[in-house]
Amino acid sequence: RNAIFGLNAVNILDFNFSTRTGTLPNGAPTGGVFSDLIQRDPVTGAVLNVDSALRNTARAITEGLDYEAFYQLDTSLFGHGNFGTFTFTFNGNYLDRFVEQAIPGERKVNFAGQFIGVRFGSYPRDRSYASLFYDGPAGSWLGGVDAGATVHYIGQYWNGDRKIREWTTLDLVVNYTFNLPASATQNDVAGYVRDGKNVKTSGDKDKNVMPVSTAEYNPCGWRAWLNNTTITLGVDNVMDLSPPFVAGAPENGYDQRQANIRGRVWYLALKKRF
Repeated sequence: RNAIFGLNAVNILDFNFSTRTGTLPNGAPTGGVFSDLIQRDPVTGAVLNVDSALRNTARAITEGLDYEAFYQLDTSLFGHGNFGTFTFTFNGNYLDRFVEQAIPGERKVNFAGQFIGVRFGSYPRDRSYASLFYDGPAGSWLGGVDAGATVHYIGQYWNGDRKIREWTTLDLVVNYTFNLPASATQNDVAGYVRDGKNVKTSGDKDKNVMPVSTAEYNPCGWRAWLNNTTITLGVDNVMDLSPPFVAGAPENGYDQRQANIRGRVWYLALKKRF
């Protein structure tokens, strides 16, 4: 398919010179690819300006495989009580080839498994992640628990003839959501009766009871604020692993598109749902 592609001024001048159809007395080439992007001095032939904006001149072919596996285990199925649910997920992709042709007529290059540079990115063949999460059983204090681990994997690729090693990191996270009991207007409360109902005693006499509305929790109390509140504690890159070294990358010697240099990162979050 067509692709947006960008060439720097040096590449444009090189392509133009190598495809020229002639040469002027002042040494400036005539014709050739990208001649309309180059402005020269008509007398000396010196380059005055090169238009290197992105253009839809390239062609790219991408082939690969995406795969996913998902499994959920409900512990209540074993008949020995409900201890929660475990969820396993595995996702990945394999890049077989990423062939690109910068301009029509030029050779096609397969960038799969290669680091091309900051401007054009990198294309590892293997990338995947696997996660295992646990959700507590509803109706107990564990019902608010949501905890899990995720492993991220980037396979090795190449920077020219130099190998860029694979990178595997582990992330952990624990969430707890407070799901407090329903208010008294939803549950029966000893000594109270639901509004709109009468309580009869022996002798068919009405019993003097308090309406249930008077048993409601204070809507501005701590229960109201704590209910539906989620606390999150997590850590990324548990092993504090440094990214693979990339000699051709100017960003402190690592590929910023595939990795980062933050190391181990702890975080704490608080979310309230109204």
